[in-house]
Amino acid sequence: MIIVTGAAGFIGSNLVSKLNSEGFKDIVVVDDFSHPDKNKNLEGKTYSQKVHRDDFIEWLEVNQKMVQFVFHMGARSATTGFPKEIYDTLNLNYSKAVWEICVKYGLPLVYASSAATYGLGEFGYDDDHEIVEKLKPLNLYGESKNDFDKWALKQEKQPYFWAGLKFFNVYGPNEYHKGRMASVILHAFNQISETGKMKLFKSHHPDFPDGGQTRDFVYVKDLSDIMFFLMNQRKDSGLYNIGTGKGRTFLDLTKNTFKGMGVPKNIEFIDTPIDIRDKYQYFTQANMSKLRSIGYDKPFTSLEDGVADYVKNYLIDHNYN
Repeated sequence: MIIVTGAAGFIGSNLVSKLNSEGFKDIVVVDDFSHPDKNKNLEGKTYSQKVHRDDFIEWLEVNQKMVQFVFHMGARSATTGFPKEIYDTLNLNYSKAVWEICVKYGLPLVYASSAATYGLGEFGYDDDHEIVEKLKPLNLYGESKNDFDKWALKQEKQPYFWAGLKFFNVYGPNEYHKGRMASVILHAFNQISETGKMKLFKSHHPDFPDGGQTRDFVYVKDLSDIMFFLMNQRKDSGLYNIGTGKGRTFLDLTKNTFKGMGVPKNIEFIDTPIDIRDKYQYFTQANMSKLRSIGYDKPFTSLEDGVADYVKNYLIDHNYN
């Protein structure tokens, strides 16, 4: 039996799909299941039980002997709009409870951290445990993820295997419910569909041209492959970057979205809003050497291939993975 928390969400539902494709059907999906659009992400998937997130710790106390692995993908993922107490409750304290019960019953754990922990990248983008205390996230979401990473690294009692995954800019199917927090590709698809053009922020940095702002865009299917690898490997615990190791520009992403849609390119540049201009990131790129060093050798999906697959096989017909 495999646990997936946040199973109705973007990353969690793709992981359930991956597990199903690998022959795993005895999956316990954990979420709050109160969001109809999110629940569509689980339609057509095979799992053995649904457990509300509020009941999960108690459920695990009773059923721990049947559990082989825990993927904790559940979190408050919105970067703004909620008080600190919400992030402390759902991202920090809930994760502590999951960690402690995994320690108690000897269960391996993979949990979702975030590249939001790196802030403006003052200390680089290396998944080195030594810099975790120094990091300065830019929002409460990033703070909550970094607070848990810091807490986990200090624990004398740890799961016999654990991994905290610092996801970079993830895109792909099953993010329809995310609204403004969805990937730029989904926003581009919607904007192009409605207006025939895409608006991008101008650069206010002399080293970057308009549209040259760079992110490490990683396809959600690659995340599922990595988590499946870690479930089978179960050694070398620690924090891991999950990106491609290759930064790409918003211009690259947008051009490929137009191409996937078969629509002529039409891009307009607008000023970056004043309220976010000073904290706007111009470059992120994951150092992926640690994951490679433990034996993960599968190539990452290129931006060209990932956007083409996402647009043509999912967005155009509103399909799910």
